[in-house]
Amino acid sequence: MPVVEAQNITKTYTIADREIHVLDNVSLSVAEGEFLVVEGSSGSGKTTLLSLLSGLDKPSSGRVLLAETDITDTSEDDLAPLRNATMGFVFQSFHLVPSLTALENVMFPAEIKRDPRAHDKAADLLKRVGMQGRRTNYPHQLSGGEMQRVAMCRAVINNPKIIFADEPTGNLDSENGKAVLDLLLEFQKERRTTLVLVTHSAEIAKIADRMIVLKDGRIV
Repeated sequence: MPVVEAQNITKTYTIADREIHVLDNVSLSVAEGEFLVVEGSSGSGKTTLLSLLSGLDKPSSGRVLLAETDITDTSEDDLAPLRNATMGFVFQSFHLVPSLTALENVMFPAEIKRDPRAHDKAADLLKRVGMQGRRTNYPHQLSGGEMQRVAMCRAVINNPKIIFADEPTGNLDSENGKAVLDLLLEFQKERRTTLVLVTHSAEIAKIADRMIVLKDGRIV
């Protein structure tokens, strides 16, 4: 059964009198446990595709299904808890809450679910990625590689069915990038999580189960 599916989705923005088609009639199905890479040049529609698949944005036309349930017209109030329970996100810019410590950032999604083990789970995850000594540090006190490890722990704490990763190594040097990617794939295989990863890296694309290439908003 597909974990997530796009059916003929189009995303159009109107700027002044111009219509810009960011995505044009894209259909895509991602299976349980699959590692899918989305590749393409800047402006090809990669990040928009992730936003639509995760329900962070709505398509101009077409449908998005999560575990065969149509979420296209689902309200944000209903989508937010669904995303928190079933999805994890890793962004190029980390998106950590600056006023929370590393531990508190990782705990946050589990606390929203009212998980009584949120603290212990977060502490265990940070220990696993070598961050146990940085648990009380705030994001501005962490390096880029450390922030991305925190973001990755936050993404997996609720055992999501699917992780969306948008250029997760884009702001990291090659050594930190490899370490973060290795950990992400370790979690993905261990928990049989579906992983949809946007990247410019041909090296990452080589190790994926499948790759699609976007050009001018279409799968080529």
